[in-house]
Amino acid sequence: MSVPPPVARPASPQPLQFVRPDGSVTEDGARHGIDVELARTCYRDMVLARRLDHEALALQRQGELSLWLMAWGQEAAQVGSAQALRQTDMVFPSYREHAVALHRGVRPSELLAQWRGCTHGGWDVAERRFHLYSLVLGTQTLHATGYAAGARLAGSDELVVAYFGDGASSQGDVNEALNWSAAASLPLLFLCQNNQWAISTPAALQMRTSVHQRAAGFGIASFVVDGNDVLAVHAVTAAAAELVRAGKGPALVEAVTYRRAGHSSSDDPTRYRSDDEVADWTARDPIDRVDRILRASGVPADFFDDVQAEAEQLALRVREECRAIPDPDLDDVFASTYAASRLDVERELAERHRMLRSLEEVPA
Repeated sequence: MSVPPPVARPASPQPLQFVRPDGSVTEDGARHGIDVELARTCYRDMVLARRLDHEALALQRQGELSLWLMAWGQEAAQVGSAQALRQTDMVFPSYREHAVALHRGVRPSELLAQWRGCTHGGWDVAERRFHLYSLVLGTQTLHATGYAAGARLAGSDELVVAYFGDGASSQGDVNEALNWSAAASLPLLFLCQNNQWAISTPAALQMRTSVHQRAAGFGIASFVVDGNDVLAVHAVTAAAAELVRAGKGPALVEAVTYRRAGHSSSDDPTRYRSDDEVADWTARDPIDRVDRILRASGVPADFFDDVQAEAEQLALRVREECRAIPDPDLDDVFASTYAASRLDVERELAERHRMLRSLEEVPA
């Protein structure tokens, strides 16, 4: 019996790019056209998101936050995609979509409360159309899949969006979500920020094929874009969202970007990344790229000064709101651990109150 030859692995297309790192426009960018007003809006949002990011890391170093996961370097992937969505679309983030959170109106105090250890979430999910951060890797993709199934049953026209990273794509949850959403043709858009590193494991060791190729294997319409080119990210996300809204099933956008900081505030990336690699990606910085094309388009210096002034005001607000977050009441733990009242929990709560009263009776 003859054995058929193996199927050749298809070559991955080059990520779509509109603006090069030096600010010049590519042929694809020229054909699509450069929307200067959109670029101005995205530039502001990226600068503010980065300022929040750096301020939060400083607060963590000062002991004000227990942990922080930076999105430094990934601003274009987040802002470009968020700007292409409708405010009524439901977003399921992972744990570093800070730029998307700001775009959805989440206040600094709401965003930082979880990292300060004062709440499990921090904001009204239904109001912001932005789900709580998911710290368990990849679970948000299954949450989004279930939500998308419910939205379709309810006859809603909303798009459901799930953000995740390249590292999460190695989790079973993500692959189950891809397969389930494709098989059921759900209104779900997956946005993968491939930042090159799953903590200290490089993408080349994580997977043999790219994320968008693997998604295509599930029957999902898949796109790959330069994740540091905010205008290209916006265009690709808009096109993918249009397909999903038209009832063509789920879609996936892989934004090729780079995590400039460590995986978290507890990580030291110098132990596994070279200076040359960091310098190479620093030269592709998403904010610098938009800065260059805006200045080349004649945007006055006052605009950039105003954005920087707004960023400094945001930094002040982040500091003030972080330190003003109230400490949680331990009684809430007893009230929210189980859905229904339990005798053993009630006894523990009563014991806590007896202990507190005894401490009050101790002479000063």
